[in-house]
Amino acid sequence: MSEALARQTVEAGLLKAREHLGKTAFRQVGTGEAVVLIHGVGLNADVWEPQIEELAKNHRVIALDMLGHGESALAEGAVTLSTYVEQLEVLLNGLGIAAANIIGHSMGGLVALGFALEHPKRAMRLAVLNSVYKRTAERRAAVELRARELAACGTVGNVEEPLERWFGPRDKQPAIADQVRQALQVANPKGYATAYSVFAASDEAFIGQLQNLAIPVVFATGSEDGNSSPEMVGAMAAEVANSKALILEGERHMMNLTNPSAINAALTDLLKQPSSVIDPKDLRKAFGSFMTGVTVVTTREANGTLRGFTANSFSSVSLDPPLLLICLAKAAGSCEAFSSSATFAVNVLSESQKAVSGNFASRKLDKFFDVAFTVSASGNPVLPNSVAWFDCTRHSTVDAGDHIILIGQVTSYAHNDASPLGYARGGYVSLGLEQSAVNAAAQMGRAEVGAILECGGKLLVLPAHDGTYELPHVGRNGEAGSAARLLAQLSTQGIAAKLSFLFAVYENRKDHAQSIYYRGETEHEGHGNAVLLSFDALPWAKFRDDATRSMLKRYASERLEGRYKIYAGDHVSGHVREVGEQ
Repeated sequence: MSEALARQTVEAGLLKAREHLGKTAFRQVGTGEAVVLIHGVGLNADVWEPQIEELAKNHRVIALDMLGHGESALAEGAVTLSTYVEQLEVLLNGLGIAAANIIGHSMGGLVALGFALEHPKRAMRLAVLNSVYKRTAERRAAVELRARELAACGTVGNVEEPLERWFGPRDKQPAIADQVRQALQVANPKGYATAYSVFAASDEAFIGQLQNLAIPVVFATGSEDGNSSPEMVGAMAAEVANSKALILEGERHMMNLTNPSAINAALTDLLKQPSSVIDPKDLRKAFGSFMTGVTVVTTREANGTLRGFTANSFSSVSLDPPLLLICLAKAAGSCEAFSSSATFAVNVLSESQKAVSGNFASRKLDKFFDVAFTVSASGNPVLPNSVAWFDCTRHSTVDAGDHIILIGQVTSYAHNDASPLGYARGGYVSLGLEQSAVNAAAQMGRAEVGAILECGGKLLVLPAHDGTYELPHVGRNGEAGSAARLLAQLSTQGIAAKLSFLFAVYENRKDHAQSIYYRGETEHEGHGNAVLLSFDALPWAKFRDDATRSMLKRYASERLEGRYKIYAGDHVSGHVREVGEQ
C-alpha cells in the first residue's frame, strides 16, 4: 500500500492507527508477556480486533501487517516463507522482545510455525488457526491456479470469490464479511499476489519437522473450512507431542471473527499452559519489581589485588551458623577471584553511596582508585558510610545456571541507623527521602495527593468540567489527601491502580497547600470518564496549570530513559534530585 493510500484508509476509518519499525507496521496494546498475531493473505492486523481486545487485558499484544499488507512495505527480492519469518524476527528484535507467544491465521500460521521451528528459544507457545498442511493434489492445483491468476492480473481480483469460500454463499454475519471485503479491496495487489504465491507453495514446508516443536501448541480450524480441513489440523497435531486439535463445528475460514468467544477461550487456555521458554528481558523486568538493597562485595586476592562488584542479589540465610549469600554472574570478570577466595566482605550501601554503587558496577580496571576504605580482620575492603558490613569466610558455592551462589559465614560485622539505598525496576530508590518528603508535606497542613498513571504505555487523565485535563488526585478541596484515599476514589471509577515511587513534592505559594505526586500503573478498562493519552502527543494547553505541565514534561522525558528523579520545591521553582541524592 502506498503512503497516500495508507493515509486515506486510516482517515476513512478502514485501518486502525499503527506504529512503524523499519518495514513493518503494527498495532501494539497492553502489557505483560508478549503475544504476536499474524494475519492471512490479503488481510491486515485489524482482522484480529476481537483477539486484541481480549488478550490485551493481560498481555502485551502486537498485531503486525505482513510485508506488502496494511501499511507494511512490500517484500523485496526473491520472496519465500522465510522472508516473512525474518520480518517477525526483525520486529521482535526492534521491540526488545526475546521470546513471545505466536498466533497465526492461514498463511500467518505458516509464518508462526516457521518462526517457532527456526527460533525454538523465542517461541513460548504457538497457535495455528485455519492453516494448511499436505494439501491434496486437487486442492493444491486450485490454489496454484489462483496464485497465477493474481500474479497475471495485477489487481486483487474478484474479492467475492474468496469471501464465498471463507463465509459461505449466504453470509451469516454480513457486517463481518463486509469488514473483510474492505480489507481485501484496499490490499496492495502486488503484496497480495506475492504472499499468495508463497502460500500456494508452502503447505509441505514443514513435513518431517513438526515433531521438533516442544512448546504448547493448538491447531484449530472450522469443520466447514475448505482451505484448512479438519484432516490437516489432525495431521499436524498428531506430529506434535504437546498439542491440541480444535475443530469448531459449522465454522469456516474466518472463525476468529465469526466465533471470537470460542477462539478467545482457546487462546486464553493456551496462554495459561506452562512453557519452558521464557523471555529473559521480561523476566529481568519482573524480578526487578522486587525492591532490594544495594551491596558492594569485596575481597583481596592472594597477590594483594583488590576486587569488588555491586550486587543487589544478597540475602541472609541462617543465624546459626550465621550465613549469608550473594549471587555472582559467571560472565563477570571477578567470578573466578570470588569463587576461589577464602574470605570476602559485603557492604550494604546507604543513600549517600549511589556513586559508590555506580563505580563498582562499572567496567573500570581499578575500581578502588580514589575510593576510601578500611580493612577488615580478614583483609577485605570495608567501605565507610555503609549501613552495615559483614566480613565472611567462604562457606560453600553453588552452581546455579548462569550465576554462582556464594555462601559466606559471618565472622564479624557492624551496622548503624543510616537509611539504606534501595533498587527497583532499573533505578535507585531513596526510602528515607521519600518518607521524609511525605511526612514534611503532611505536617505543613492540607495536602493534595495525586498520581501519574500509565496504562499500556499511555497517560491516564480525567477530563474536568471546563474541558481541561487533570491527573487523578484527592485533597484539593479541603479534605484530607492520602494515597489510600486516592486509590479508593479510583476504584469507585473502575480503575485499579498501583502506586510505585514518589515523583514530586511541591508547595503552592498562593494557599500553601502541599502537592504530592506518585508514579504508578493502572489496568483501566474503560470505566468512568478517564481518557488515555499518548506521551508523544500530549495536549499541553489542556492541562490545568503550569505546575502540572512542567511535572508531566519532566516525566515524559525521564520515562524514555527509565530513570526517574524527585522534584522538591514549590509550584514555580525547586530542585530536581536524583533518587538517592543527598
